[in-house]
Parts: sequence; structure tokens; C-alpha cells
Amino acid sequence: MPSPPKAGPRFTTMQVVWFKRDLRVSDHRALHAACQSGSPVLCLYVFEPELWQQPDADARHLRFVHDSLADLQERLKERGGRLVVRVGDIISVLTDLHKQQPVSAIHSHEETGTLWTYKRDLAVGRWARENRIAWHEHTQNGVVRRLQQRDGWASQWHQRMSEPVLPGPHQIRPADTPAADELPGASALGLDDTQDLSRIQRGGETRALETLNTFLRQRGRRYERELSSPVTAWNSCSRLSAHLAWGNISIPQLWQAVDRRLRSVRNTRLGDRQKIADWTSALKAYGERLHWHCHFMQKLEDQPDLQQVNMHTACDGLRPSEPDPDRLAAWTAGQTGYPMVDACMRCVRITGWLNFRMRAMVVSFASYHLWLDWRPTSLHLARMFTDYEPGIHYNQFQMQSGTTGISTVRIYNPIKQVTDHDPTGTFLREWVPELLLVPDEFLAEPHLMPLHVQQASNCIIGEHYPAPIVDHRTASAAARTRMRRIRGTADARQERESVFDRHGSRRRPQRSAPGNSRHSRGSR
Repeated sequence: MPSPPKAGPRFTTMQVVWFKRDLRVSDHRALHAACQSGSPVLCLYVFEPELWQQPDADARHLRFVHDSLADLQERLKERGGRLVVRVGDIISVLTDLHKQQPVSAIHSHEETGTLWTYKRDLAVGRWARENRIAWHEHTQNGVVRRLQQRDGWASQWHQRMSEPVLPGPHQIRPADTPAADELPGASALGLDDTQDLSRIQRGGETRALETLNTFLRQRGRRYERELSSPVTAWNSCSRLSAHLAWGNISIPQLWQAVDRRLRSVRNTRLGDRQKIADWTSALKAYGERLHWHCHFMQKLEDQPDLQQVNMHTACDGLRPSEPDPDRLAAWTAGQTGYPMVDACMRCVRITGWLNFRMRAMVVSFASYHLWLDWRPTSLHLARMFTDYEPGIHYNQFQMQSGTTGISTVRIYNPIKQVTDHDPTGTFLREWVPELLLVPDEFLAEPHLMPLHVQQASNCIIGEHYPAPIVDHRTASAAARTRMRRIRGTADARQERESVFDRHGSRRRPQRSAPGNSRHSRGSR
């Protein structure tokens, strides 16, 4: 590769690429546009202490970002660029950089984040206008900014997915800037640095592409069949959610890779017919998930306060705003007396990941069985999920808690989840070792063991493992009654229409997937 060109004079204007949750070089529209300008380029990542001190931040997120930045730095160096890291609030950092070398433009991707990032971006916009600096926010997914109505969104999404994926720039002309700050550790940002993060997924564009390849070529064949069980989902799910959340790979990159693989499978004329059928079914199902990924993010883009307020106002006051501390503590610690709930809550604390069905189940249990408000429980799992994506996270919490007004009330049976998805206790025994010797027939409800079985299993209920914190049947019946009462009023039904107009899906029943010529329809 030829030597990179030398930076120009000290006061030559520069283009700043502000990296946020887009830590990659491939299909990076902001980086591409800055390099196309011909001006020196400053690649910038800012650790904003106030952002990391928000109640949804955790050291596992920071570790994933550290991994991603290390990989990003290497990829930029290969192209003659370098990553400049700063610690501080973004306005102060930009002001300082502008004094050192005038900034002619800022390039970043549009971000659908928390209320904090939304307000931060408004402040950056004001600063840029006051300093007569152009700020270009580029699209990177299917979320449409300033969307007027949901009709037609699906066709816009498909158009975005079909746009050419940009390769990483061949060469970057670096700006003349001083040395970067050191990467701050967890304690420096006010995060808990005592956690064991050894089983948390690692980040970086290199790892993302490797994970994509193993999913499309090996692991994903049984995706549709095995995504629901916590036993099989670890291998058969894509495991790309954290890489998507932090931008190690883009949604269009992923969509088009799935599309190519599906077309290749469909064009296979020889070989195992069952294998071809499995792959076809799996890839179509996964393509649908990518559509829903952006569908949920679009809700937060359209209404940024959904992180804090009920989507359907009839649900205001539905649950106590101050959660029962004992119930909340038992749920977060995995000590509810319901083995599948407890295994999942312990697992996510150590690994940072759960498959979708188990996520829905633990949220349903907290919201309906324990009758906890979704806001404090959502913050706990925001910290636990390495793949925390605000637009998906808070809208899924509202959907699983019944506060959207347009979603079906789903109350998961935590006993049935054991018998359906882990009847022999592979997952349960790993994460709830108290149940190691419990016979399979009592795994779903260990409190029903006769005393002599408890003694033989070394699992005395109330001593080694808790009795159920609530009765499943009583709690779920009470929750259904409450939900019917609040959703059945005339005012609630009327508001449901307006919520649907703003946030509801416009997909028709004949849903599409990668590889189809007609992917989606934009009208009801």
C-alpha cells in the first residue's frame, strides 16, 4: 500500500468524523463522505463521562467499546488514518479541536438513542450552527428521521437495505492533531469495575465479520427451529446483536449478506434436500428479524420519550411507580423460586446475553406476575445486555408489559417454558446449581418435591432454593383481569387507534424475506 499523504498546513480546515455507535470502517457513510471531500480527516471518538454515568450504562458495554475501538484503530491505520480518542463532553472537545485546526464539517451517522443522546445531539447542532460548521448526519439503517407517517415505511426500509454497501476507504488523509487520550477504565467513568466480564461477548468489526460467516455457513441452519430454547439458541442464533448495537456491522451489510446466501442456497440443484430446506427457512426467518429490528427503533425515533413514558397513556398508574423492593431484588438476583426465570437472570448477569423468548419471558414475569413497573426493570436489563439497543429495548419492554395498547397481552407461563424448552435441565442446572440433583420431573416446580426427594436432592425448598415468590396461576389471573379492565374502556380503545397510526406495523400478512422480488408493501 502506498505511503499516506502528509497532512497539510496546520490551519488547513479539516473534516471530523464523529464515531458513536458505528465502530467500523466498512459501509460507513460518514467516513466515506469525509474522505471524498479531499480535506484532512480527523477520526474522533469521545468518551462522554456524563453518558457513561447514566443509569443504563455498564462496564460490559465499555469493554465491548474498548474492543471495538482497538479493532477500528488498526483498520484506520491500514488506510493511513488514525483514531483520536478524547474524554470529556462533546461540545468542549469540538471547541478545543476547532481552535487547534479549523473544522469545516462534522460527519456522523444518525443515532436513535436515549433521551440523553437526543438532547446532546440538539446541543451539538446548536454549536455547529453558531460556529458555521456543517454537520452531516448520514443514514446507516432503516430508521427514517422526521417520518411523517408509518404508511410506506416498509418500502422505504427495503430501499435502504438495497442501496450499495460502501467498502472501507482505500486511503485516509489524516488531520494534523495532537496525541489521543488514553482509553478510560470503568472506574474512571464511574462504573462498577469489580465484575467478572470473562464470559461477556467481545467486540470489533473483525469479530463481527467472523461471526457472520460462521452463522451463514455453519451455525444458522437450524436457526428457525432452535432460536427459542436457551439450550440451542447460543449456537443457532446469529450472535450479531451486540455487533449491530455498537455498529461493528451495518444492517444493510447484514441484510445483503443474508440475501446472497439465500439466493445461493435456492440455486443449489444438487445435495441434501433437507439441508437446503432448513437453510431456506432459517434465512427467511432471520431476514424478517432484521426488518423488525428497525421497526422497533423507528418507534423511539418518532417518539424519543418512550424510554420514560407509557406508549398508551391509559396505562399510566397501572403499576406502582415505586416497585416492591423485595420482589425487584428477587427478580434481579434470580431468586424467585421459578427455575427458568432464575436461570435466565443469573445467566444474563454473567454472559450479557439471552435469546429473545427468554428475554420476553423474564420481562413478562416481572411485569405481570410480580406487577413491577417496566421502567426500573428495563434499566436493570439495559445494564445487563451487552447488545443493549435503546430503540429495541424500551419498546420491547413496553410491548411485553402491555403498555403499548396495540400489542397482544402475553403472559408467559414460567413452568411451561421449562417443559417446552429445557425438560432435562441442561440450561437450568448450569445456572441454578441448587437444582443439580433434582429429578427431571420436578425441575419446573421444585417446590412440589416431597420432603424425602428434597433431602435426597440436597435441595431443601426455603433453605437451598426459594419457594415461589408468587403463585403463578393466581398472579397471572389477577394480571389478566387488570389488563382487561384498563384496555376495555372507550377512551383506551380510542387512543389505541392513534397509537397504531403512529407506531403500528404496516406489514401485510404475506411477509417477505431476502431473496424475494417483492419484499414488503407500504400500505395497510
